[in-house]
Amino acid sequence: MRLLILGGTEFVGRAVTDAALGRGWEVTVLHRGRHAAPPGVRTLTGDRTAGEAGLAELAGGTWDLVVDTWSGAPSAVRDAAGLLARRAGHFSYVSSRSVYAYPTPAGLGEDGPLVTGASPGDGPDVSYALAKRGGELAAQEAFGDRALLARAGLILGPRENIGRLPWWLGRAARGGDMIAPGPPDAALQYIDARDLADWLLDAAADGLSGAFNTVSRPGHATMGELLDACVRVTGSRARLRWTDPALLLAAGVEPWTDLPVWLPAGELYDTLHQGDVTKAHAVGLRCRPVAETVADTWDWLSGLGGTAPQRPDRPAVGLDAQAEAKLLASPGSP
Repeated sequence: MRLLILGGTEFVGRAVTDAALGRGWEVTVLHRGRHAAPPGVRTLTGDRTAGEAGLAELAGGTWDLVVDTWSGAPSAVRDAAGLLARRAGHFSYVSSRSVYAYPTPAGLGEDGPLVTGASPGDGPDVSYALAKRGGELAAQEAFGDRALLARAGLILGPRENIGRLPWWLGRAARGGDMIAPGPPDAALQYIDARDLADWLLDAAADGLSGAFNTVSRPGHATMGELLDACVRVTGSRARLRWTDPALLLAAGVEPWTDLPVWLPAGELYDTLHQGDVTKAHAVGLRCRPVAETVADTWDWLSGLGGTAPQRPDRPAVGLDAQAEAKLLASPGSP
């Protein structure tokens, strides 16, 4: 297979690149040159925000498959997909379950209501949900039934540049009493970037099209299993202090950002951790154990000296150490 990856140097794009190279595929990456391209690929340089000029190096090339992970202006997806429509056989766009109209009830499948007002021609000044939905529309406009939309949710694993699992690992490595947002049996729904990459390549090679919710089944892991794995792999003596969500919320702790991955019961929890994934799992989506994702992420993070890369367009996550200490000392804290 001849694969073109629009991006391909960070997190999900890099996972796709590595998976394709592991299959012996011929891989081309188009990127801005801000990060080193993986060894073994053909490298093209271009800035997609520059319009046609930024896509000039794609001229003349042909590919069997294209994977696009873009999360910015939908117009960049439109320009690239339009240029490639007659040069590539299939187009996979890594979208998001954020494209569903909020609130998203538990158990919602791919036929659920979507956000309105998105357009393939939208620029950078739109919300994340509208950007991803606009990207979907752009992919389908250019490729029709040759377009695959992978609606991912929470993505974890090695090379994560958002900081969610790296923050928990770093916190566990410091040891001591550690705030753990309860309850420990809260079901999580996420996907390892490498499992997403493998499924994407399989689905694209099989010519699948349309939208798929691409995360684990709800409860593939729990908050307790995730944090226990973080303590175990770091070899620390951190002691998990499971804390009632009501106490955390009353103290002003922000779910998802101050304590990454965690959401208390409610609409947002149902949206992120209770989606229907029957369709994707029926066509081969498989998710590795949480212990493996945590251990491999720790190995990668350790190789970097414990400091993970951070996307410049995303705020840093994690609870401030002083705020955590105050919580641990507060009345009612376990």
